[in-house]
Amino acid sequence: MFWALLLISGVVSYLLLIKLPKRQALLSKLASIKGPPALPLVGNAFDFQVPKRDILPLLKGYLDSYGPRLKIFLGMQPYIIIANAADTEKILSSQTQIEKSADYDRMHDWLGLGLLTSRGEKWFHRRKQLTPAFHFKILEDFLRVFNEQCLVFKGVLEGKMREKKAFDIFPVITHCALDIICETAMGRKVFVQQKSDSEYVKAIYRLSDLVQYRQFRPWLHSDLMWKLSSSGKENDQCLKILHGFTDLVIRERKEERAEMLKESPKEKNSKQDDGVYMNCTYENCIQLFDSVLDTLILNFFSIAKKKLAFLDLLLDAQQTDATLTDKNVREETDTFMFEGHDTTSAAASWTTFLLSLHPEYQTKVHQEMDDIFGSDRTREVTMADLSKMKYLECCIKEGLRIFPSVPFIGRKLTKDQTLDDGVVLPQGVTIMCLIYFLHRDPKVFPNPEKFDPSRFAQEEGGTQGRHPFAYVPFSAGPRNCIGQKFAMMEEKVMISTIFRNFRVHAAERMEDVDVLCELITRPEAGLHVTLEKR
Repeated sequence: MFWALLLISGVVSYLLLIKLPKRQALLSKLASIKGPPALPLVGNAFDFQVPKRDILPLLKGYLDSYGPRLKIFLGMQPYIIIANAADTEKILSSQTQIEKSADYDRMHDWLGLGLLTSRGEKWFHRRKQLTPAFHFKILEDFLRVFNEQCLVFKGVLEGKMREKKAFDIFPVITHCALDIICETAMGRKVFVQQKSDSEYVKAIYRLSDLVQYRQFRPWLHSDLMWKLSSSGKENDQCLKILHGFTDLVIRERKEERAEMLKESPKEKNSKQDDGVYMNCTYENCIQLFDSVLDTLILNFFSIAKKKLAFLDLLLDAQQTDATLTDKNVREETDTFMFEGHDTTSAAASWTTFLLSLHPEYQTKVHQEMDDIFGSDRTREVTMADLSKMKYLECCIKEGLRIFPSVPFIGRKLTKDQTLDDGVVLPQGVTIMCLIYFLHRDPKVFPNPEKFDPSRFAQEEGGTQGRHPFAYVPFSAGPRNCIGQKFAMMEEKVMISTIFRNFRVHAAERMEDVDVLCELITRPEAGLHVTLEKR
């Protein structure tokens, strides 16, 4: 009893003497920023205990009432919500305010401290290590994978067309994106488009839901409470599936590389070359043939290595960086898998659906496809083709404006931040940049709910005079998306595959689609369309 009382008194003393005074000092610095009334201990958390479809209307109500900079509380943690270009620039362009908010901590058991969630020196070092994986030449090598998987994708769409009924295009595009990312990130075909019920795919989907579920329930932010909950236990089961698959792929790839390095055919044959060329007997000709064959095999593995650039880059780095463990390799691979399929599939799905609602713009996309490919519906897409898809790119950018794949970005301030109007945001506060509403600022984008690709047409002056941080679908500043060129390439190949071959008709109205603000911006009940052969 004595020790229990001592412990309780110690906790109370800590709260009264240290924690509460610090909190009061923080709150006094935020007094000038308005926001909705908050309850003790839980803050505004109960406001968010609504159906997921009501989260965006709730946030819009906050913005309408308190402006594009406001204050809310989740538990006892204050959040400053911003949805204007000037404040967004101050946060995202800063070379020092690069620490992700604690909200990303809820992904640590999934992604560890990978590029998305890491901070400080580790983030700087890892960003530098990974940048070569997105070099133009490597991206060009990945185009072969895009084309192969989109050929399968075309076949799936033809099957849907033959059924002559509306279907949800979101999972169909997502399955294609998963096939692409598994092969480009890990060099493994998982055949999601042919077998979409795989445990790995189900685990990825469910983990995304669980992270969001935990976010708006402060009582589950504690790792202990989360582990004890039924959702936390389900989370662990999903992690076991995901990490098990990634670990297996890494182990197998390391074994393949070790076999390749056991004996270098180049070294072996270099000792024989002089004799072969000086005295070309029958036996030496055979040796020469073997030497050439070995060289071809080496070249094959060189091509395979390019194809596996992301995983191989990490495994290469392990040879010179003792701090890069197998766990670190898994963290980055899982991060690339997560960020590389959900975001691109969301962008491609929303763009396709928006075009299905606007046949006048879809006709322009069809014309551009015909100008590039003629009547050839099967030719593979080249880098030159991608550069000619100007109008399609405008459509994708406008789709990302209305439905940014990542609806919010969180930062924890590591020092005081002064905004343009003199307001000082104190060190330690969490900033939430609401990209979804930033892109809907009517002062920047008149009639913001309207889908209008001409907003991004350079020749029409669509981007002139626009604040550079009014549109940030791939974030901006030092922590911008490292894979944005990869994403745009993939989206162009997938969407061009659709519109080279089909006319897409919406099977529901935009106002009937409920939008969810989760880790990505997704429809609650899908995006239903029908297809017609061109």
